[in-house]
Amino acid sequence: MTLGSYLKDRRTKLDPAALGFSLKRRRTPGLRREEVAQRANVSATWYTWLEQGRGGAPSADVLDRLARALMLTDDEREHLFLIGLGRPPEVRYHATEVTPRLQRVLDALPLTPAFIRTATWDIVAWNHASKAIADYAAIPPEQRNSLRLLFLNPERRVQLPNWESDARFVVAAFRADVARTGAASNVQPLIDDLARRSPEFAAMWRDHDVRSSYGEKPKIMLRPRVGRIELEYSCFAVDGRPDLSMVIYTPITPADAKKIRTLLTNLAERT
Repeated sequence: MTLGSYLKDRRTKLDPAALGFSLKRRRTPGLRREEVAQRANVSATWYTWLEQGRGGAPSADVLDRLARALMLTDDEREHLFLIGLGRPPEVRYHATEVTPRLQRVLDALPLTPAFIRTATWDIVAWNHASKAIADYAAIPPEQRNSLRLLFLNPERRVQLPNWESDARFVVAAFRADVARTGAASNVQPLIDDLARRSPEFAAMWRDHDVRSSYGEKPKIMLRPRVGRIELEYSCFAVDGRPDLSMVIYTPITPADAKKIRTLLTNLAERT
């Protein structure tokens, strides 16, 4: 469906009376073009051109106003951006909690460390197996951020024999995620603080490297009593929540899974 057809279809679904418009002299259902234009604060002529396919490409701001004027759902708003600009809208969620459904997904991975992070890489949920790599529950919420842990936590560096290459990947993937989700303004205080406290982060950030965080990547960790653990890093988008992603560290071999089990058993015995 073209942009013009979609706009016309959506306006016919609205109830004029519910939105304060008169029902007199209406030959078709829904709002008139000039009423949508009024609600979106655009000219009626230009809106008419949009529906007729001759208004040119609208800006993201105009599409946002049209989405509000037409009372679109989040899914409908995303579709509007895809057909209007060829890309999804910037993320407008900033989650601090996850749904019980997502937590159950995490908990269904008994020997696979996994967590949920926000667009700014704050860790907001995790499973029991994640204790094998980090005890997120014991970390203060303001420090529960992947970049802060990597660059400002000395213990983390000791755990990662390939720390520099891991750090470069994280910075490049973080830059890509921030751009993709439109979180640049929200993340600037974090970048400034990291650059001030970690010269290594500042140097890596200045390199402007960009890599996708989605996909798979091997990761090696050193843990007390069990030594070297080889894991496979995978990152997945969370359906319906473009501000969240799920990170999973899968043991590569049965021996690695056994080491995860041993670590979790030792931690349980200590508590």
